[in-house]
Amino acid sequence: MNKVSVFLHHLFRYIWNGIFIISYPVLATFGLLFVGITYVFSALSKLLTKLRPQSDEEVTVYKSSWEVLPNTNGLLEAKVYKQIMFGPSCFQLRRKDGVPSVLEDSIFGGKVRFIDEGILLEKWNATESKDLPDFDICLYDPDSDKLVSLTTIKCFDWHLSERVENNLMFKWFDGTQGGEVKVVL
Repeated sequence: MNKVSVFLHHLFRYIWNGIFIISYPVLATFGLLFVGITYVFSALSKLLTKLRPQSDEEVTVYKSSWEVLPNTNGLLEAKVYKQIMFGPSCFQLRRKDGVPSVLEDSIFGGKVRFIDEGILLEKWNATESKDLPDFDICLYDPDSDKLVSLTTIKCFDWHLSERVENNLMFKWFDGTQGGEVKVVL
């Protein structure tokens, strides 16, 4: 390189470094200011939430009329009890023939499976978002109107994977880990 190109190279390097040194405090100040404003609005939001009067009523997002539950051969009717925001719905169930049933005392999920012994239902132990998922997989015998809890599963993603004689195998996956539960009828 000749002397002119070396001189221009050093000149442009010093100019670039100068621009960076001058603009860095401005960029850092903007970043700190942005974080500070976000923190202030977050604290203000928490304060306003605490000042809001608490309501004892449970808010139901969606209500419907009684409708025949699919996959039950017209035996059961369902009514939406609560819709979990960004999650599943839970239902009140009753028999379509009008006979009083043990189903009316519990809340159920939308998974319904027929097996020879009866109907597999997902009975919810809680309806609050913070307590979910917490389900009992139950067997409902419509002839004797009995609801028998088979196992408890703590995730939304479960299914009946295998049946061998009187043994049912349920598989579940909660997003990070999975497992199997074997139940004897």
